[in-house]
Amino acid sequence: MLQSADKTSALSDEQWLMREASKITSALGEMFSPICEVVLHDLMNPEHAIIQIENNLSGRSVGDSATELGLARIVDSNFPEVLSNYANSFSDGRPVKSTSIGLKNKSGKYIAAICLNLDISYLKSVSAHLDQLTRIKSDAAPVGEHLTRRPTDVSAKILAFAAGRNRDPRALTSDEKSEILRELVDEGALERRGAAETIATVLGVSRSNIYYYIKKIQNS
Repeated sequence: MLQSADKTSALSDEQWLMREASKITSALGEMFSPICEVVLHDLMNPEHAIIQIENNLSGRSVGDSATELGLARIVDSNFPEVLSNYANSFSDGRPVKSTSIGLKNKSGKYIAAICLNLDISYLKSVSAHLDQLTRIKSDAAPVGEHLTRRPTDVSAKILAFAAGRNRDPRALTSDEKSEILRELVDEGALERRGAAETIATVLGVSRSNIYYYIKKIQNS
């Protein structure tokens, strides 16, 4: 215990703060995995500012330089300490909600920043699909109906499959689309009326593409 205390006391204020910030970064990353990227920036080394990145969604790497916002903090100690929920985007165009927290030393100089980048593209997609899936017409059926067995919802299954890969269903790779279609074929979901059209809509492809994938699966 004494040895641990000695190691802590040997740290400079900046090193101690960076160590504590690293623990916070790890915890936030684990808490909001997999749709929130959490990045720790060392503002004392702007050319290689990124020293930790959890749930990498932006494609950046440890050792990359500071962003424009980070550089602004470095040159201006009066820059806001916390910027919450501002609009941002990844390099591939996905919309992001970001929050940036600047950390100062005792003299009031910014030395680090923790940034959270929430990928809201998938959440928006899920919201839109859920709205469409739950929309009903009260007078659409001429008679009442009670279903004794509820078939698997192909839309929900595809959304869950894409969510497990932190992607919009339309952004799935060809191999991933083949994988989920194989599961649906094995379950007999494609035998239901209108299933191919529903799947095509959710995946953002044409119905002919769905039949192409099915034929590919059957021949494999």
